[in-house]
Amino acid sequence: MKLSNLERKKFRVRNKIKKVSSKERFRLCVNRSTKNISVQIIDDTKNVTLVSASSNTKDLKSQKKNKKELSIIVAEIISKKAKDMKITKVYFDRGIYKYHGRVKLLADELRKNGMEF
Repeated sequence: MKLSNLERKKFRVRNKIKKVSSKERFRLCVNRSTKNISVQIIDDTKNVTLVSASSNTKDLKSQKKNKKELSIIVAEIISKKAKDMKITKVYFDRGIYKYHGRVKLLADELRKNGMEF
C-alpha cells in the first residue's frame, strides 16, 4: 500500500512528536479545512481525546466572523477548557499544515492564554 504525499507528511510530523513525547505532556492536534478549524488535546498513551474545540458549532456559526477571527476564538475556548483540566504543557501537532496563517494565529493565541509548547 502506497501512501500519498499528504499522509507521509502527516506521519512524519506526528512520529517526530511521539518520539519526544512524555507522560506529563499531551498532543495538541490541529485540523483545518477551507472554512473551519478544530483543535484537540490528545493523550497518546491512552489514545483518548481529553479536550476539543471547533469553529463548526452553532454558537460560532451564528456569528459572522472571518476565518482568522474564528481561529482566535477557538484558541481561547480550548485554552479555557485546558485550564479547567489543569493542562498547561502540550506538544503542538500542526499535522500537514504549514506553521503559517491561521495555524500560526491559533498557536500565538494559545501562548498568550498560558499554554506552553
